[in-house]
Amino acid sequence: MNIKQILCVLSLGVSFIAQAQSFSLTSDDIAQGKSLTQREVFNGFGCDGANLSPQLSWRNPPAGTKSYAITVFDPDAPTGSGWWHWTVANLPVTVTSLPRGAGSNLPVGAVQGRTDYGQAGFGGVCPPAGDPPHHYQFTVWALKVDSLPVDAQASGALVGYLLNANVLAKATITSTYQR
Repeated sequence: MNIKQILCVLSLGVSFIAQAQSFSLTSDDIAQGKSLTQREVFNGFGCDGANLSPQLSWRNPPAGTKSYAITVFDPDAPTGSGWWHWTVANLPVTVTSLPRGAGSNLPVGAVQGRTDYGQAGFGGVCPPAGDPPHHYQFTVWALKVDSLPVDAQASGALVGYLLNANVLAKATITSTYQR
């Protein structure tokens, strides 16, 4: 092997290690590009689902992470501005997963903002009947602050603004749903 080949192999190894340790999100309930189930469907607005948030786990936060947030957003909603299904802020840095249905039992200090259904908590998916599949972005945010100044009345837009101002890294699973 010449020096160029050795450097190429070393470069690939460093790249692989960096990728292996990047901030990531996984779930036992949802998967990238796969359809959501009746568990994650809203119960109302013409939909009849269990309205449960999926199990989520994350790992390898960047240095300096002081708290986490979670959002669920549908950019395909026919509103001109998408649809916020869930915002959770102020998750302690020691929390690295949430069980299915966590919206009703979050860690102390965590705050759920108001969804576009008009209330705080998880609001499952419910695209208009006949629409093409909508894409639901489940995102965990690693933040550089201990907490955001939000409460149960904070809109998704406000939470999103504060998240983008304080993000160190984020990881997303995009799932679909159609009815």
